[in-house]
Amino acid sequence: MSITMDTTLASLVTNKRRVSALKSLGIVTVGDALTYYPFRVTEPVPLRAIREAAPGQQMAFAAVIRDMRVVPMNARRGYRLEATVDDADFARSRRVPGSTARLTFFSYRKSYVDWVSMRLRAGTSVVVSGMPSEYMGQLQFTHPEILTVAPGSAGAGAGLEGYARGAASGNGAFAGSTDPYASAQSAYPPAAAAPSGAALKYDADTVQEALTRVCRPRPVYHASSRISSEHIHETILGLLWMMGARTSSTPDGQLAGAGSAGIVAPTTDTIAVQNGEENSGTTAESGAEALSQSIPDVLPESVRKAKNLMHRAEAFLAIHDPASTTRFKEAIETLRYEEAFVSQTSLLKARSHAHKSAAHSCPLVTDSLRDQFIASLPFSLTAGQQQVIHDIAADLAHDWPMQRLLQGEVGSGKTVVALAAMLQAVDAGYQAVLVAPTQVLAEQHAETIGRMVEQLKPAIPVTLLTGGMKLAARRKALAAAASGEPGIIVATHAAFSKTFQAPHLALVVIDEQHRFGVEQRESLNAKTDDGTTPHLLVMTATPIPRTAAMTWFGDLDISWLTELPGGRKPIRTVVVNEADAATMGRMFAHIRARVDAGERAYIVCPRIDADDEENEGGSSVSSAAGSARGRAAASGSSARTAVGGRATRAAADAIGIDDPYETFDENGETVARPPLHAVAEIADRLQKLPQFQGIRFATLTGRDKDDVKTQVMADFAGGETPILVSTTVIEVGVDVKQASCIVIFDADRYGLSQLHQLRGRVGRGGTNSWAFLISRAEPGSPAEQRLEVIHHSLDGAEIAQADLEFRGAGDVLGDAQSGGKSSLKLLRVVKDADMIGDARTRAEQLLAADPELAGEVQLAGAVLDFTRGNETFLTSS
Repeated sequence: MSITMDTTLASLVTNKRRVSALKSLGIVTVGDALTYYPFRVTEPVPLRAIREAAPGQQMAFAAVIRDMRVVPMNARRGYRLEATVDDADFARSRRVPGSTARLTFFSYRKSYVDWVSMRLRAGTSVVVSGMPSEYMGQLQFTHPEILTVAPGSAGAGAGLEGYARGAASGNGAFAGSTDPYASAQSAYPPAAAAPSGAALKYDADTVQEALTRVCRPRPVYHASSRISSEHIHETILGLLWMMGARTSSTPDGQLAGAGSAGIVAPTTDTIAVQNGEENSGTTAESGAEALSQSIPDVLPESVRKAKNLMHRAEAFLAIHDPASTTRFKEAIETLRYEEAFVSQTSLLKARSHAHKSAAHSCPLVTDSLRDQFIASLPFSLTAGQQQVIHDIAADLAHDWPMQRLLQGEVGSGKTVVALAAMLQAVDAGYQAVLVAPTQVLAEQHAETIGRMVEQLKPAIPVTLLTGGMKLAARRKALAAAASGEPGIIVATHAAFSKTFQAPHLALVVIDEQHRFGVEQRESLNAKTDDGTTPHLLVMTATPIPRTAAMTWFGDLDISWLTELPGGRKPIRTVVVNEADAATMGRMFAHIRARVDAGERAYIVCPRIDADDEENEGGSSVSSAAGSARGRAAASGSSARTAVGGRATRAAADAIGIDDPYETFDENGETVARPPLHAVAEIADRLQKLPQFQGIRFATLTGRDKDDVKTQVMADFAGGETPILVSTTVIEVGVDVKQASCIVIFDADRYGLSQLHQLRGRVGRGGTNSWAFLISRAEPGSPAEQRLEVIHHSLDGAEIAQADLEFRGAGDVLGDAQSGGKSSLKLLRVVKDADMIGDARTRAEQLLAADPELAGEVQLAGAVLDFTRGNETFLTSS
């Protein structure tokens, strides 16, 4: 059976429960498994004889079982198994006297005790790894790791005798050597196989093999309650074995060769090993060659050699079966550079293809609509706005499509810039489309734009098109767009439907690009009848550092709006411990005072109702968000959640929180945290408080129908319901100038950039404003440290920089789009800026010589996969 990176695990792994558990972590194919990287690797376990043991320090040794007994614990209803081991032969090789120690196991299950008893029969050779302690004057190892060794032809312990003989002749493995595996092969001759028909399966054929397995560094993976890190590791090693790996990568930089540590063949109850494969006689060299064929290199050979990087197959081996921590780090660097090179090649190709396309030229004309509009504004444009408008005007005059990213703080005036660009397109006789992520925001844009252009001559038609419109109004809007008449169309996702046609479309403005995928954007390119590609202006208020934007959005020209229009006052940010009842009470009294003064308040909760979490089957609503890295990202909502590693669209709609800060224990399993607050729960609680007697509340969630959302926002803006309890649906674009207070529950569970976005919903009318971040974070915890960043800073770029450092770039800059998976799992956009710059330079040189990558088939495929998986757009943060 030929196995590739695209082969599904279901066809290889016979344990269907394990297949399901791996799928819950997003591991479906062999490629998913090999790129499910460990989050740390353990240090090598030192070899020590029993007499060299130091309590509390991990160690490993070889020994023989001398006796074993099982003691019932009547008072505690369980069993204690004790085995005495003797390391005389092993100790002799280390030139110290032999000694004995006790191995102790406790269990309530008789079946477990029986299984251990069968393995630890007197005379069995074992290799032990564990932490020694002292009990009643004797050295003891409690629940150590045990590997049993198959007996040699001379009987039990033959392997150890061979070890001793090797040591006496000067070939003693592990004795004073910096490489503990240097002489192991000669020190331990292979033991004979177990007798035919023997019921007992041994863990290793030789002592050397067992010592190598317990001593070498071990990767630790983010796990879940359904599958442990050990089982993830076992599965990945089994897959590597099936693909041809028989030994790990060696320190000399070559693929597996003779004398390296062996990868044990998987058992047939785990991996679907074909008949005869267990003892196929595959050599290390042919195994390495087979693995290289199954996992071809992506990087061009010239680049790999120039950077002194590993082969891709070798890197996977060194990550999942590392011979040393140094080797592990080198492999991570190799695959990190591969990600940088693939991403930059993809961005450069996208940019070159865009410049080869044709677009409608929209030059400025005398007494233009754009200039009329700017002159009619009741305020002066900032210097930043004037510069960006000038740059866009120059781009629109070209006959190839503009591709520009406009990044600006909340309230920095991006809409004015976008409207100036759209008026330039309309003045040239074409159509312009502004695409908004929600109906509420689309309606606000249409109303604002209509008001701004109503005095212009000639009149500019502004058409609103949303999915929630009544049929007659929708047909009228579609007909207006299909007529090709110059004008502005404001739309939601309806602009991506097959029924929407705009034959003279020259400019597409996408507000909050992270809400849309590349396929949707491409659908707009097909709306023109003449085969031209519309100019593209992408706007985002999600702040990212300049270096990150320039490296990540390499296919777009980038403009920043950093100045805020006059009249905006800084938002006062207060972090409140939810357990501090007195401060919570004062906060609610303050909000009541602001409401009585005619202002509005938002209350934000991450969940819709109290049953969301339980309905999804677990108490850790957003578990595996850090490890799943966006696997549950849902378009149109900033939710990212997986319960017990499982994620559904319903859960994504229900949970508005972007929770990238999962807490993991040392085994990589998620740590349970308190349930998240829900809109229904908080609205009910607050209405019962004396501070809010006589005040009407409203609720708003992603489940509400569009007409309900519109009415709720109208009532909130009008003051009929001055307090709005909602999920993060208000995160983008909601503009109520009377809103002066926002309370965010479970703030310690949000991304910093998301908190910054939410905070920007208040203070838009020039009034004093407050943001209250309600937290249950432990004092001194990382969660508390994160909130201190947002507490002391209003600078979006500074906050985004901290967010990247806390979370890693993948969570902020494109981990999952439109249901796709990210190709970026290791690259850190800010920390690896120099690496990305180097990769970009080399990618430019490669594309200059081979624009279509005809000579680099594997790289071309990786670039295509990357483009499909990332779309180079922001996720909701």
